[in-house]
Amino acid sequence: MAEQMQVGGDSGQITLSEAVFGRSFNEALVHQVVTAERAAARAGTKQQKGRSDVSGGGKKPWRQKGTGRARAGTIRSPIWVGGGVTFAARPRSFDQKVNKKMYRGAVCSALSALAGSERLSIVADLSLENRKTSDFLEAMTSRGVRDVELLVVASVDDALQYSARNVRGLRVISVAALGVADLVASDKVAVTVSAKGALEEWLG
Repeated sequence: MAEQMQVGGDSGQITLSEAVFGRSFNEALVHQVVTAERAAARAGTKQQKGRSDVSGGGKKPWRQKGTGRARAGTIRSPIWVGGGVTFAARPRSFDQKVNKKMYRGAVCSALSALAGSERLSIVADLSLENRKTSDFLEAMTSRGVRDVELLVVASVDDALQYSARNVRGLRVISVAALGVADLVASDKVAVTVSAKGALEEWLG
C-alpha cells in the first residue's frame, strides 16, 4: 500500500503509518475479535425457575407404595404442570478473552484492509456550532464523503452527536469506542485527521 493517501476532497496528501494502515489482513484474528465483541454484547440475563425455585412442593403428594400410581416426591417436578424447568437457564456472561495485543492487531488489520481497497478516506476535522443535520451534511459533502457508512472522530461532542443521528445509514463513533465489528460492517469509512493521529498513537 502506498504511504500517501488523498485527503477527503482536498488536493493535499497525508502520510499514513504503515504499522497501522499497511498490515496484511489477518482474517482469523479479525473473526475471533468480532465474535468476542458480539458475544460480549449479549445480555446473558435470561433466568428460569428450576424445581428448587418454584414455591410449594414440600410435601410428598402421596405415599410411595400401594396407590397404583407412579411414585412422586414433589408436585414441583419438571414433568408436572406448574413444576420447575429442567436445566433452567441462569444468568451468565458470554465474554470471551481477547488480550490487548490481539485487539489492536485486529483493528490495524481491518483499517489496513479498508485503506488497501481504497474504502478509507482521511478528512479534515468537523467543527459544528449548531445541532443542525443540514450543517453536518454540508460539511460531509464539502469533504467528499457524503456516502460513507462510518465516520471515526477523535471525540463526539454534543453538536456532532445530535446533528448526525438523523442521517440514515451513517454511524459516528469516537476512537475510544471504535470496535473491529464497526469497521468490518462498513463498506466506506471516513477518519478525521485528529482521529487518525489518535489511532496511530494508540495502535502504533
